[in-house]
Amino acid sequence: MKKNWHRMCTAGLSTLLLLFSLNACTNTAEQTQQTKQTEDTQQIEASDTGYIAYHDAFDREQELTAENAKRVVALYGSFAEAWELAGGTLVGVTEDAIEERNMDLGEDVAMIGSVKEPNFEEIIALSPSLVILSADVATQVNLEPALQQASIPYAYFRVDTVEDYVEMMHVFSYLNGREDLYEQNAESVYDKVQEIKALVTLQPNPTGLLIRAFSTGAKAKGADNQTGVIMRDLGVDNIVARHDSLLEDLSIEEIITEDPDYIFITTMGSEQAALTALEKGIMTNPAWAGLHAVQQDKCYVLPKDLFHYKPNARWAESYAYMAKILYPNLTEEIDNIMAT
Repeated sequence: MKKNWHRMCTAGLSTLLLLFSLNACTNTAEQTQQTKQTEDTQQIEASDTGYIAYHDAFDREQELTAENAKRVVALYGSFAEAWELAGGTLVGVTEDAIEERNMDLGEDVAMIGSVKEPNFEEIIALSPSLVILSADVATQVNLEPALQQASIPYAYFRVDTVEDYVEMMHVFSYLNGREDLYEQNAESVYDKVQEIKALVTLQPNPTGLLIRAFSTGAKAKGADNQTGVIMRDLGVDNIVARHDSLLEDLSIEEIITEDPDYIFITTMGSEQAALTALEKGIMTNPAWAGLHAVQQDKCYVLPKDLFHYKPNARWAESYAYMAKILYPNLTEEIDNIMAT
């Protein structure tokens, strides 16, 4: 039986059933302006002749045409899913497209290794017109010289924010000639996120701690990942901003000093192994039970599909989920936004 980590945060180390809770959100006018600036910096230029120029994850100007959409290989499951959401088809994907995204791919789509170990020979054998890669995976970044030597078109993306997702979908949808899917799976998602952020602007800003747990330990995280960005956008004052040392060592002393209103937990790898490690680690300290978030039952294990894996067309769901946790008084209004 799994442990109820929502309750464990309030009761210490009792053995219960793992729960997931619901949602919350917050934002400021300054952050709205930053969002607008983020959109403006992308400078995507498209023409009626099927040509598109954009800036990749390394801020390099790149050019693609509709011809590049014919035989696409994606080396990251979330990018493979985003490509299909934009109306594209695939000839090759990495294993996580099936194992993590549960994508329904045909028998003609080849498995070309894992995210960290893609098989370059198998990629070449597919004669791709475009290879989509992650700028956050070192082995994929290191493939660039080989792709250049083989004269294989490629594109690097990084998605840590809903703005990153929208920009990527702009490129994907244009290449596939599916502006309708851009509006459905990107633009409308972005609009809902902005509505939720605007809704919570006048709410009091709570303090919070984001913990990323894995089988061998745990670390605090700031706004360098999608969950940290969502917390920031929803007005959460992440205590990591004042205690950089938490990024390396999850110190109970510094957590006690700040005594955050909310604690959010995301997991990597096996969720049960990560939560077990957390239980045997920092939660064994008697001071953990004295934290405000623990005593007020405001410690949450966040679902992987919305907060660890890239949510793609579900970005608004991620914001809504956390918004309802942080501001339960706005639940009905958030639900109305999501229903439109």
